[in-house]
Amino acid sequence: MDTSIPRIPPPVYFLLSLIAMLLLNAYWPIAYWLHAPWKYLGILMLITGFALSAGSALLFRKSGTHLRPGARATFIVVKGPFRYTRNPMYAGLLIMLMGTAILLGTVSPLLILPLFFIILHTQFVLKEEKWMEQWFGDAYLKYKNSTPRWFM
Repeated sequence: MDTSIPRIPPPVYFLLSLIAMLLLNAYWPIAYWLHAPWKYLGILMLITGFALSAGSALLFRKSGTHLRPGARATFIVVKGPFRYTRNPMYAGLLIMLMGTAILLGTVSPLLILPLFFIILHTQFVLKEEKWMEQWFGDAYLKYKNSTPRWFM
């Protein structure tokens, strides 16, 4: 079983995506689709996404399991936001990027969202699910079957 740790961790992809969104907004804004005061709802999404990611990471640390993708998990975290999604840290990063796109208010930053999602999904989520099944067997399968991957 391949449990190699990805060379580039999710927060780096997040920062690269954020930079790409800001550059696209500055140099290729396409069209404004959201104006004040509505675009300031993005701030609420930024705060919500940060709280979700950071709070979930703290819960991982308190539970004594590893944060780094590919590192062997020692525990299945099922409390807090993990009751509603198997990936609240990744969901929080995505929500923060959505908030950024809304706050910027142009179409071009929206182009980054599906790219970031695809990277998270294919390079981390699908691999981590296989590892968790291998490491925890039926206990993880039970959790997986009762908790959605992405809030749905």
